[in-house]
Amino acid sequence: TALIAASIGLVQNDIKKVLAYSTVSQLGFMFTALGVGAFSAGLFHTMTHAFFKALLFLAAGSVIHGMHHEQDIKKMGGLKKYMPITYKTFYVGALAIAGIPFFSGFFSKDEILWQAFSSDQGSIVVYIMLAVAAVFTAFYMFRLLYLTFRGKERFDASHVHPHESPSSMTSVLIILAILSAVGGFLNIPYPLGYFISDHPGLMSNFLEPIFKDANVILGKSLIHEIHAIEYVMMSIATGLAFLSWYLAKKWYNTDENWSTPRDLVQKYPKLYNLLWEKWYLDQGYYKGFVDPVLVTSKTFLWKIVDVNIVDGIVNGLAKLVEFFGKVIRGLQSGITQSYAGLMIVGIIVILVIMAM
Repeated sequence: TALIAASIGLVQNDIKKVLAYSTVSQLGFMFTALGVGAFSAGLFHTMTHAFFKALLFLAAGSVIHGMHHEQDIKKMGGLKKYMPITYKTFYVGALAIAGIPFFSGFFSKDEILWQAFSSDQGSIVVYIMLAVAAVFTAFYMFRLLYLTFRGKERFDASHVHPHESPSSMTSVLIILAILSAVGGFLNIPYPLGYFISDHPGLMSNFLEPIFKDANVILGKSLIHEIHAIEYVMMSIATGLAFLSWYLAKKWYNTDENWSTPRDLVQKYPKLYNLLWEKWYLDQGYYKGFVDPVLVTSKTFLWKIVDVNIVDGIVNGLAKLVEFFGKVIRGLQSGITQSYAGLMIVGIIVILVIMAM
C-alpha cells in the first residue's frame, strides 16, 4: 500500500489527488509498523501525519480558494508571490512529510524504516519497499510544491486572480505548520536523544502496558542495540530525501519546459500509463466487483426477484383482495329478503354445529 500509492502520486496533477494518494501511502507506513511490532512508532507516525497532512490539505484548500476552484497544478505556477503564507506553510508540510531533518515526519518515518529493517518481524525487503516509497513521497511532494508555487505563471491572468486566503484559514495554517515543524520532538529516536535522558521519547513506551505480552512474543533483538547501523540507515534515508528534493527542484522549478520528465514519459510510456491508470486498480475493481454487482442487480435481482417475486406477491395480494371484495360486494345487495335468507342460513349452520 505504501509503495503503490506513492508511485501513483508521482504522476497526478490534481492537487487534492496527490495528497489523497499520499495519505493512503502513509497509512501503509503505519500498518507496516504494526506488522513488525513497532506499535508505538505506528501511533507516533499517525500523530505527526495528522499535523502535516492536515496542514497540506488545508493549504491545498487555500490554493483552490485563491485560484477560484482550479485544482490542476499544471494550470498554476508562480503562486508564491500571491499567497506567501500558504506557500511558506505548505513548504513546512512538504519538508515534514518528506522526512527532512528535523521536521516531524523525519522522526516518525525514520523510526518505522529502522524497525522495519531491524525487527524480528521485519526484513530487508520490507525496508527497501518503504525506503522507495519514502523517496517517491519526497519527490511528488516537492513536485507539487514547485508546480504550484514556483516557476512561471501558467494560469490565465485575465480570468484568474490569485489571492491569499483570509486570516481564518491562514492562522490555522500557521498553527499546523508549527506542529508539523516541532511535533517530532515529542518522541526523539533513542540514538539521537539517549544523551539527553534514558527515555527521550515520550511515546517510546507509551503502549507497553497494552502490548507487553505481544512485545515478549515478537521480540526485537536489534532494536536500538547497534546505534552505528541506525545512524547509517538514518543517513541513507535522509540522503534519499534530499536527492528527491533536488531532482524535483531541477525538473520542475529550473526547467520551465519539464524536458526531463517529458523525455522519461516518452521513453517509458507503458510505465507512465501504469501509474497514470493507478496500476489499473480501478478497472480491476469495477470488473471484479462493481460490474458483476450491477449485472446481477439488473438481470436477476430486478427482473426476476423484484419484478416477478416481490411485485408478484404484492400484486397477487392486491388481486386476491379485489376478488374477495367482489364476492363480498355481491352479498351486500341492499335487498331485505336476501339479508333475511342469509340470517336463516347462518342460524341453521349454528344449530347444526351445536347439535354435533
